[in-house]
Amino acid sequence: MKAVVQRVSSAAVHVDGDEVAAIGPGLLVLLGVERGDGPAEVERLAGKVAKLRIFPDDLKPMNTSVLDTAGAALVVSQFTLAGDVAKGNRPPLRALLPCIAGRTHP
Repeated sequence: MKAVVQRVSSAAVHVDGDEVAAIGPGLLVLLGVERGDGPAEVERLAGKVAKLRIFPDDLKPMNTSVLDTAGAALVVSQFTLAGDVAKGNRPPLRALLPCIAGRTHP
């Protein structure tokens, strides 16, 4: 399981031109889930992301977490994060593709 985390003032996801999710200040998390990832990995990564001290307070520019600021998190499935092109140009299918992860694409 891999995540790319970005602090945002706002973020939104659009599908076919329609907004399907949006947040104000908080975290945008691009999440790549791989085969074999289970509840233990989810709990560990969610805890780490929630406790990342990347928001400012009166003392330091990066001293508080999204929990401390009462911010939101927008988590977006990004199966390409699980790709590994170290041995060629076609990533192995160890990632959970969108149709496997719960959303079926035509």
